[in-house]
Amino acid sequence: MTQFLTQYQAMPRVTRLLLINQFTINFGFYMLMPYLAQHLAGTLGLAAWLVGLVLGVRNFSQQGLFALGGALADRFGFKPLIVAGCLLRTAGFAMLAVADSIPVLVVASAATGLAGALFNPAVRAYLALDAGERRVEAFALFNVFYQAGILTGPLVGLALTGASFRLTCTVAAVVFAVLSVVQIRSLPAQAKESGDRVGILAQWRVVVANRPFLLFATAMICSYVLSFQVYLALPLEIRRTGGDGSGSTLGVAALFVASGLVTVLAQTKVTAWCRSRLTGGQALVLGLVAMATAFVPLLIATAFADAAPPWLISLLPGLAAAVLLAVGTMVAFPFEMDTIVALSGGRLVATHYGVYNTICGIGITAGNLLTGAALDEARNRGLPTLPWLSLVALGVFSAAMIALLQRTGRLSPAEVKVAARA
Repeated sequence: MTQFLTQYQAMPRVTRLLLINQFTINFGFYMLMPYLAQHLAGTLGLAAWLVGLVLGVRNFSQQGLFALGGALADRFGFKPLIVAGCLLRTAGFAMLAVADSIPVLVVASAATGLAGALFNPAVRAYLALDAGERRVEAFALFNVFYQAGILTGPLVGLALTGASFRLTCTVAAVVFAVLSVVQIRSLPAQAKESGDRVGILAQWRVVVANRPFLLFATAMICSYVLSFQVYLALPLEIRRTGGDGSGSTLGVAALFVASGLVTVLAQTKVTAWCRSRLTGGQALVLGLVAMATAFVPLLIATAFADAAPPWLISLLPGLAAAVLLAVGTMVAFPFEMDTIVALSGGRLVATHYGVYNTICGIGITAGNLLTGAALDEARNRGLPTLPWLSLVALGVFSAAMIALLQRTGRLSPAEVKVAARA
């Protein structure tokens, strides 16, 4: 904790403000979103496909529009996009508090997603610009604040939702309204331009012409597919082996608590260790290997499914996987964010972040479909090792791709500057 506080206090004022903003963004968002599906299906009585539609619109409007949000941030400045995103999420959450019809719910859901597409690339680009040569440490702190918001938001949301989901929506909207005011008053415009003030299509052409960046984004898709399994494969496996009772519910909650706590407590130490011993590319490879290894406990558990107590098979392998995924993310994330800045050559950084998030978002969707298919095949054909072997192989493949990019010089700043001017 001392190391964390020392690093935080040593950061520039704007960086510290952006870190607090990110905590608040996640706190407000996760106060509400984990309970939205239950509200739609329970309180409003919507059919399952309509619940999926509302949630899908939110995800698509965010993941699909990251590239637009990043380009707008480089075109008009980081602060306007951050403030606009927070104001739009305020409006979206306020609409959810009163929405009782499908059109209003869809509009509100789209607004909350678009808000994320507007401020996420801008926050990351502004943080990278303000932190300068201390980008890696800044993004390590960013991950701590990010995970802290995910940890605390649902706890407050659970208490509020116990009274009323509309109350949860209202409080979340107030959180974003206050955050909007704070950023309008306290967040300065960036001190220098992040890129050329050119048209959005021209910005995208620069990014698409940056081949090392596109290769890196493609290689890192697998890491996002693996990390997303905390929300998909791991909860499903705990419920499959432990049943649908309260024990499984607590087990699923433990996944998120363990993952978040490990990050909050160890991120800065892990980053410091990596910086002292590894290059950025080596840290990325190590992180991806750790994420691939995360599914080995589940693979081993299949061999002892009949010999071990059900609670043991249900909980421990999933917890071990969640912790290893968190460790892999801790190792890789700061260097991943730093590499994107390096690959942009310092030009159109927000656009690069936006396109990167869109590419990875598309990859997550495809990866989840394949993971779901593997889980179904495992159940229908009696092949319990299939999904875990597939995920391990995915992680190893991603690590090998990053290692190849590093070995061939495609992650080096010299290579990047040439690509950025092309």
